[in-house]
Amino acid sequence: MKTVVITGSARGLGFEMAKLFKKKNLNVIISDLNEENLIRAKEELDKIKSNSKVEQCVCNVTKYNDIQNLINFSKEKFKKIDIWINNAGVNQPEKAIWELTEQEINMVLDVNLKGAIIGSKLIMEEMIKNKSGAIYNVEGYGSNDAKMLGLSIYGTSKRAITYFTEALAKECEERNTGIIVGKLSPGIMITDFIKNALGDKEKINLSEKTKKVYNILGDYPDVVANFLVNGILNNKKNGAKIEWLTNKKAAWRFMTARFNKRDFFKK
Repeated sequence: MKTVVITGSARGLGFEMAKLFKKKNLNVIISDLNEENLIRAKEELDKIKSNSKVEQCVCNVTKYNDIQNLINFSKEKFKKIDIWINNAGVNQPEKAIWELTEQEINMVLDVNLKGAIIGSKLIMEEMIKNKSGAIYNVEGYGSNDAKMLGLSIYGTSKRAITYFTEALAKECEERNTGIIVGKLSPGIMITDFIKNALGDKEKINLSEKTKKVYNILGDYPDVVANFLVNGILNNKKNGAKIEWLTNKKAAWRFMTARFNKRDFFKK
């Protein structure tokens, strides 16, 4: 039975992926910084009938020791890690670059970028011993070079994730590691993430223009997770990009928006 580890999985996309992996009989390790959220998430996952098991582990992805502890904990529970997903991330406050504080900039870059780099480095060391495994990093707004006021540092972190993941995949191939590295591109998801910055520390008041775009392009995380999880389980190719909101799909949604009215922000 295979084992998957997902960072930032107490809620949102990570949690929805965890549910699907459990249903598909993979052992799942969920991890997050907030222990209360983790406990609630595990209680929900334990209700799913499956031959597999779920374990939880508190982890701050910006700290080497925390990620190493997550790896050790996962090995202790299930011996081998087959799939590792760097999903943890935080949004930035809706401010221009020069309005952000040093602490705000550091937090976005540390969690979104540094966390994925550390996680990939440490799990690579583990997977190399077994000459097998798969690592997936989650892209986001900015990965395709898009720009928007209030998402500049977040977009910078995600643009860097794309480069980093492609570079890691290339190194894995050139060193004949036998490990798959890929990108997950979920598009726009309607979760608390889009309304909160810095891990719930600050609220974001979305403009009507932004809400309009989200209503056209957005999806609930369970829909996206189903696509991504199936893509992960069926993928055998190093360097793959598993993309939900393709350019073609986005263009079609804009073209048909007036016939397909959706409002994710109804009160």
